[in-house]
Amino acid sequence: MNMSSHMLFDPVIFRLGPLEFRWYGLMYLIGFGIAYLIIKSELTRKKGTLPPEAAGDFLFYLILGLLVGARIGYVIFYNLPVYIQRPWEVFAIWHGGMSFHGGLIGMIVFGFIFSTKYRVPFFELADVGALAAPMGLMLGRIGNFINGELFGRPTSLPWGMIFPGGGNIPRHPSQIYEALLEGPVLFSILWVLRTRIKRPGNILAIFLMIYGLFRFLAEFFREPDPQLGFIFEGLTMGQILCLAMISSGAGLFVYLRLTDRSFDQANST
Repeated sequence: MNMSSHMLFDPVIFRLGPLEFRWYGLMYLIGFGIAYLIIKSELTRKKGTLPPEAAGDFLFYLILGLLVGARIGYVIFYNLPVYIQRPWEVFAIWHGGMSFHGGLIGMIVFGFIFSTKYRVPFFELADVGALAAPMGLMLGRIGNFINGELFGRPTSLPWGMIFPGGGNIPRHPSQIYEALLEGPVLFSILWVLRTRIKRPGNILAIFLMIYGLFRFLAEFFREPDPQLGFIFEGLTMGQILCLAMISSGAGLFVYLRLTDRSFDQANST
């Protein structure tokens, strides 16, 4: 079986004295740049939701929500006992530890604050934010892959890879699976639906359901977090959070369907 070694990838782009410039950070910057372009494009298309010039302000709130929520989410969902014993470690973000699900909650909270401040309907902004998320998710997973972290479970498939932290065992490159599903596949679905679904909030609901489904399936190929292992009936923490995410999206979708009649009547007058 012909396998590649992950050691071919150096997570550091270049070093300048004690400073290291890493691919992971670059992926985040590119992701934010793409998100800005998508947000501005959608605000221009929607005409009236929010001035396109405010795209940067909106993205700034989302980034704050992402960073704060992702860190708090990781502390609560993935390593709470450690942080209870050493609470000062909560602020040591350079040691790693970010949770997408926590970041999502943070972006929703900060997005709501932004919508209140600018007096813009929350769901209209939420749809724009949901559309801007997938490509950033893809780049984040590529960053995980280059770092050799969040690798997959052992496999005998030809494309199995040996990761530095995974022992001398070929493993699924699950970061790439997630990058493809959470990135271009999810983005393509939302991009097609964005002009066909007029009720604000539906794009957010669909994002929650489809991302949750994709991530739930991809987690079957991903090695569980070592400090947690399997939580319940062979499910990981990520899968349990995805089930909650899918349920939230489905609940929101049903709620919006039930209120569609009043929305259609308002738009027909």
